[in-house]
Amino acid sequence: MNCFDYTLSLILQQPELSLSNTAKRGKSMDLMQLGSQLLASQLGNGVNADSINKALGGLLSDSNGKLDLGSLISAMQGQDLGAIAASWLGDGDNAGISTTQVREVVGKDKVAAMASELDSDEDSILNGLKEALPQLIDNSSKGGTLLDNPGGLLNLAKSLF
Repeated sequence: MNCFDYTLSLILQQPELSLSNTAKRGKSMDLMQLGSQLLASQLGNGVNADSINKALGGLLSDSNGKLDLGSLISAMQGQDLGAIAASWLGDGDNAGISTTQVREVVGKDKVAAMASELDSDEDSILNGLKEALPQLIDNSSKGGTLLDNPGGLLNLAKSLF
């Protein structure tokens, strides 16, 4: 067994990094479903889950339609919210974020568009995002780094060399 295989086997022995958990957590669709569920719990039962998923995808996806949490982290760092972002990426407790900060990071126009799309008010959307975003980032990261989809585990192992 070479050094890379040995390191990968050690990583796989950690329950929170098992392939099944990473596959569940690392795929864009699963993360979007998690984000949609978290947001739906904040908005109430009257909002269609598919509509939430679509709206959240529009908010968090890049121009190719792929989940892009790295841009959200970069935006947070650009708004002097790097310490909050680091807590979400890290393995400890997640720091809170205010609805005002969420609006600044995501963008006023995107929040308004999402509220319109979901037939909701902006305050409800912001409160939902305030709760959903930390958990979404937390479930997409390990040790301060976003796990990319779906090769995060392999890249984590490669980073050790």
